[in-house]
Order: sequence, then structure tokens, then C-alpha cells
Amino acid sequence: MQIQVAKRLQGTEEYYFSKKLREIEEMNQTGTKVINLGIGSPDLPPHPSVVAALNENAALPNTHNYQGYKGIPALRKAMADWYQRYYNVTLNPDTEVLPLIGSKEGIMHICMTYLQEGDEALIPNPGYPTYRSAVNLSGATVVDYDLTEENSWLPDLDALAQKDLSRVKLMWVNYPHMPTGAKVNREFAAKLIAFAKQHNILICHDNPYSFILNEQPESLLQFEGAKDVVLELNSLSKSSNMAGWRIGMLVGKAEWITQVLRFKSNMDSGMFQPMQMAAVKALQLGKDWYDDLNKIYRARREKVFQLLDLLHCTYDKNQVGMFVWAKIPATNENGYTLTDEILQKARVFITPGGIFGSNGNGYIRVSLCQDEKVFQEAIERIKTNVK
Repeated sequence: MQIQVAKRLQGTEEYYFSKKLREIEEMNQTGTKVINLGIGSPDLPPHPSVVAALNENAALPNTHNYQGYKGIPALRKAMADWYQRYYNVTLNPDTEVLPLIGSKEGIMHICMTYLQEGDEALIPNPGYPTYRSAVNLSGATVVDYDLTEENSWLPDLDALAQKDLSRVKLMWVNYPHMPTGAKVNREFAAKLIAFAKQHNILICHDNPYSFILNEQPESLLQFEGAKDVVLELNSLSKSSNMAGWRIGMLVGKAEWITQVLRFKSNMDSGMFQPMQMAAVKALQLGKDWYDDLNKIYRARREKVFQLLDLLHCTYDKNQVGMFVWAKIPATNENGYTLTDEILQKARVFITPGGIFGSNGNGYIRVSLCQDEKVFQEAIERIKTNVK
């Protein structure tokens, strides 16, 4: 018997890293272990007080029942306070904050709440592949917008405005940008907000990297008029080393949060309460936590620069976030051929930029989520095996 998958899945491929990790696992069975410099999964632990809060609350007899779909009040307040303290953004914790089981689910929730067949959504090229798959799964149509090194990896809003945007409902943006590490600036933020208002487009800002190697964390919501047109996703995955915990948030105007909650409440039964209490503790950490974290990432980034110099790649030392984005030498056909060569010859996995869109074909991306000693070993392997 053969049962066809639903139409919505027919254009959706398995996630690149899912397939690549299987290939790496097979290689690990047959020789020298592969050094994985591809995936941005923090290798460092959360603050000890966060783990302690989880343990303490998990030991209580009354914390194991179903939870509310909106999260406990203490978590929503902690999220609002975090936004006030670090972004200077005022949020009502009762109506403008929605805890999520990871911000990745929020991407799908937003698309399923606001998009349907006949709608269009603007997606960055290069950009996080989940934006594209979530739009496709919603039944809407993906419309790429170009990001280029020449334009500092910011969209050309004037060029976009010349297109037919009548069916566009959402625009996905992500700054600090993954994979390029580009930052937003005040002038561009003002222009983006005006663009959204003019064309009646909801800006969906994915903001998980703002604390990593970034001197001044920024939210689009801190700019004047943003609350009228911006929904923002954020996460503890990167900033608090809690990727596997799956704790994120959606913040923005109450009416939009309410509509997303209508969809979300049909998809899960709330987050484990001890995890919510641990997240409260993580959100209350002081600036010294982020400073110490970035000291480690800064040293690792220097190692990555050395590795990229070996490969004759060029890069911007001012980029921020958890990765280093680099342009490959003209002697290589694209990032796929270069990274495959490195994987096969040196057993080092680096991400080809093309998985983020066609504008990434001439680039590669290196994760900072490994110890300095591992980066040094990767450097030695490349020195020895890649000519």
C-alpha cells in the first residue's frame, strides 16, 4: 500500500544538516573522527544557577502538571524585564509577551497564523532556511529578496518598493544576520519601518544572536514606530547556552500575540514549569554573564580567522554573532566544492554558504561552537591535508 504525503510536504526537503550529520556519522565509523564546525549549537553550559533552579523546581511535587499556553506570569515578566534592561523596550508582560518552546516553532506559528494560499512572504537570500520551509508549509508563496556584500547584507528597500507587493503579508528579517553576521543600523531600521507601513507588511524579526560578540544588543522594537509593524522572536538558545532546552519568546503588539496564541494553543500543552523557572533565572543574569561568554567566543573567533586565512578566504572582522562568514577564493567553484574537499581530505566539516540561498554560493560559514583546542586541531588537519 502506498499513501502519498500531503501536497504541503512535496516541495519541502529534509533539512540540510539532518542529512549531513548522517554522512558525518558514517564517516566517524570508518576512521578519524570528523571535526564539526558547521552547526551553531552552543557547547558551553548554562549558568550553574540556571541548572540549580531547574533541579530545585523539578524536585517539587506540584510542578509536573499541564501548564498554561501563555507561560507562567513570572516568566513573562522576566522576559519583559529583560527587554527593558538590555534593549530599552517596554512590553506588557500580560499581553505583549508569548513564551515559546524554542523560537523556531514561532517561525512556523507566525506563518500558519497569517499566511495561506494566495499570499506571499519576503524571504532573505541568503537567510535561515526555516523561513522558506515555514512559508511553503503554510501554502503561501516565497518571494526572495537579495542580500549582497556590496549592500552590507541589507535589503535594497527602494528596489523592493518597485515590485508588486500587493500580495505580500510578511517580511522575514534577521539582524544580527545569520549567516553573514551583519548588523542593522538606525537609518536602515527607520527606513524598514516606513517601508512596512507604506506597503502594509508585517515585519517578522528573528533576533537570537544579538548578545553574541555584539557590544550593544539591539531589538527592532526599540526604534520609533516599530510596534505598529514588527513582531520579534528571541531565544535563550544562544545567549544563555540553552539550545536544547527550547525556550524562546515572541514579543510585539497584543493583537498579533493573541492571534498567534490561537494557533499555538492547538499545537502544544505548555512548557514544563521547572524549565520556565530556570529560564527566569537565566533572564535575570547580569551583564557579566554575557561579557564572560563573549570573551570565550572572541578567542575562538581568532582561531577561525587563522583557519580561513589558510583557505585563502576573505572576511569582515567586524561581523557579529555565533559564526564567521567568509568569501571563498575565485579558484573554487562554490562553497559546496570547497567544504566537500575539506571534509573528505581533512575530516573537518564547514557549512557551504549555498544552503542559505543562491547569494551564498560563493561563501562558507564556520561555527564558533567548539573549544579553542578543537579549532587548533582543525587548523593542523587543513595545513597537512588541504593544498
